[in-house]
Amino acid sequence: MATATQQRTFSTGVSLSEKTRLEIIDRLNARLADAIDMKTQAKQAHWNVKGMHFFQLHELFDSIASHLDDQADLLAERATALGGTALGTARLVAATSGIGEYDLNAVAGEQHVRALAKGLAQLANAARSAIDFCSERGDQGTADVFTEIVRAADKDLWFLEAHLQA
Repeated sequence: MATATQQRTFSTGVSLSEKTRLEIIDRLNARLADAIDMKTQAKQAHWNVKGMHFFQLHELFDSIASHLDDQADLLAERATALGGTALGTARLVAATSGIGEYDLNAVAGEQHVRALAKGLAQLANAARSAIDFCSERGDQGTADVFTEIVRAADKDLWFLEAHLQA
């Protein structure tokens, strides 16, 4: 994948140094890949879940996919607001996502819930790390974007994990 330092950038009035902006754009694009990957994994679960709780899980997985789509949009728009290019094609996502491969053998609801919970936790924890990364570089705006993503991902993770706790 092209890093921010290898891609075209655009001038901006954002008061961060170019080096800082490039570092943060790289981080945004890495998490963008994660969000898009997780969205497709949630749709994989949505399309293929079977079992007694089919309808409820079918709807839950679609809701999570929608949240991930919103998160991807936030990340992409922030990267471009900083003068970068959002890198979100399927090929780039496949090459750069930090999320593990989805269990294609999952059939029953619990299998899909476990697979999605694992990936969503990875996404949330990577975004949590990005909050500190951006804060340390003086970019509270991007840290806030990552905070919003963490809040949404943690809530979706709670909904998934609640199915596994008893």
